[in-house]
Order: sequence, then C-alpha cells, then structure tokens
Amino acid sequence: MSMAGNLRRVTGLDKVGGLRRVAQLGRRRRPVDLSHPARSPLGSSVVNCVTYRDGVRLPETGDLVEAVARVRKNRDGFVWLGLHEPTGQEFAGIAELFDLHPLAVEDAIEAHQRPKLEHYDETLFAVFKTVCYVEHEQLTATSEVVNTGEIMAFVGHDFVITVRHGRHGSLGPLREELESDPQQLAKGPAAVLHAIADHVVDDYLNVTDSIQADIDQVEMDVFAQNGARTDPGRIYQLKRELLELKRAVAPLGRPMEDLATRPIRVVDPEIQAYFRDVLDHLIRAKEQIAAFDEMLNSILQAHLAQVTVAQNEDMRKITAWAAVIAVPTMVCGVYGMNFEHMPELHWRFGYPLVIGVISTACLALYRGFRRNGWL
Repeated sequence: MSMAGNLRRVTGLDKVGGLRRVAQLGRRRRPVDLSHPARSPLGSSVVNCVTYRDGVRLPETGDLVEAVARVRKNRDGFVWLGLHEPTGQEFAGIAELFDLHPLAVEDAIEAHQRPKLEHYDETLFAVFKTVCYVEHEQLTATSEVVNTGEIMAFVGHDFVITVRHGRHGSLGPLREELESDPQQLAKGPAAVLHAIADHVVDDYLNVTDSIQADIDQVEMDVFAQNGARTDPGRIYQLKRELLELKRAVAPLGRPMEDLATRPIRVVDPEIQAYFRDVLDHLIRAKEQIAAFDEMLNSILQAHLAQVTVAQNEDMRKITAWAAVIAVPTMVCGVYGMNFEHMPELHWRFGYPLVIGVISTACLALYRGFRRNGWL
C-alpha cells in the first residue's frame, strides 16, 4: 500500500493502530526531492524521515512510531521528518503522534503565513518565507523577478518536523550539509532550526545581489541618451517585486531577535550565538532592500524629470515652428483681403518682394531659434 494510503487509513482506526500505520510513511523509503515540478511518485507528501544520534544518521530500521519511541526511551537523539505540502488527512496522524497544537497544524497545512515564531508548551513553531530569483533574459514590465514559498518547522526536544510549500527551497542539500558536520548536528533539533534559518536568510542575500544587477541595468537605461523613452513599467515592476521580497524579509526580524536573545526551552544557549549571526545577515538584507527601494524611487523621479524635460523641448520646437509659420500666414492674410486700393497691389515687383520678405523673416526666426536651442 502507498504511503498516502497509509495516511488516509488513519481516520476511523484506534489510536495505536492508526499511528502504527501512519508510521509506515518513514520506513524503507528513499528520499524524494519534491523541488521538481512533478509530485512524488510515491503519492505522498513525505520527503524524508531520519533518526539522528550524536549527530550521526542511524540506519532506517523501523517505522516512525518505533523511532520516536526509541528516541524518547533512550532520551538521546531526535527524529527529523520532512514533508511537502501535506493535506489535512496526511498530517492528522503526525500531529497526534507529536502532540502538535491544532492552530499550528492549521497554519502548516494552509500556508500563506507571515514569518513568525510561536510557543506551544514544549514545542516551537517557526514560519519562514523562502525566496528565489527568477532568471530572465531581459527585464520587462511583466517580468517575474522574485518567487516565494514557505518553510514551517515544528521543533521539540526530540523531533523536528519541516513542512515546505512551493517548488523551490528544497532542504535536501541542507540535510546533507548538516550530516557532514556531526558535531553541529549533535546539538539537537535547535541546530536544524538554525540551519534552516541560515539557509533562508542566505537566499535573501543571494536574491538581493541578483536584484542589484536589474536595478543597475534600469539605472543605466534611464540615464542613457534616450533615457526619457525608457518604459517606466520596468521600474514599477521592480518596485512590486521588491515589495514582495520585503514582505518575506521584514517580518522575520522579531522572530530572529527572540531566537537570538530570549531564553527558549528547546533552544540551547550555545545555539543562540549562531542565531545572532543569522540576525546580522537578516539586518543586512533588510538594509539592502531599503536602499534598493530608495534607489528605485530616485530613478523613477529622475525618469519623470527627464520626461518633463523632453516634453518641454518638444513644446519649444512646436512653438518655434509656429512662430516661423506665423510670418507668411500674417503676410498672406493681409494680401488676401478683398480691398481694391491696397499698397503695391498692382506693382510689377510686389509679388517677388513679398516672397523675399517672407523668406528673410522666416530664415531670421529659424536661425534665432537654432541659436537658442529651440530647434
């Protein structure tokens, strides 16, 4: 039977039997990286389920319930369960096994949460917004620059449950990196929480560095020779995408301060020093985003000023040509009046003289406007 089938059969079963069947989801399964567009061929939300002791990954010899019971009996090690976009039915047995708070479970299933840190008895619930930079050949008024997702983490004394939403932000490489450093992983579930926070914040810095290149390109285009013709939609699009990044980064400040400074039961004081380093990186990302926003405002104002100047130049050209055309219009208007007795009306050289006067006046006006930069 598939892992998803095991989860669905929990409903209506007795507590112990139901949890035993739910536990099958962590047994003898190869890790499945759900960062790819295709869903897991196993038909389940489970990515991985591993037990660690003294920072070393233990062989998978048993189901999830047995692993948790063994860890709690020996009071040594912890279980790390990774999920991707689980449904309510899939998460029900897991929530019962680890005694997770219903409000936190609801947030983990529905997603679309602000970054936050909440305490539920002996369990810590953290929400992180993940971001990734969307590559594009050329920035347009409709280009997607920043894509967001979420990682939720339930942290207890002997377990870590990570719930990921979105197609990016896979924790597979992070797990491998942690397993290569048993000394750090031996510090318990709080070390995993720190690694996740550090991974997420490092992605913030990587995305801001990439956005910097887009801003530099827009700035060059605006201050180029024909900068007034630059599409302002590109600037507005960058500001919208920067706002999405800001919504992911800014709310995380308070939770990181709590993790770095406040005493928390499931976070060892030794780990808090590492959270302070993550907080420094987060502050740097927030400062960069604020600086980018100010820069985009300045670029937009400069572009609008350039457009105004270009419009003024166009109006001056139109005015200059109107003045040039006004001379022959006036002369021809005078001689177009139906009067019999007019000066030089029957003179032989009257027509050439009028044409010469018109041409001379128009040429003089044209040269004057050219000299003053109106034409």
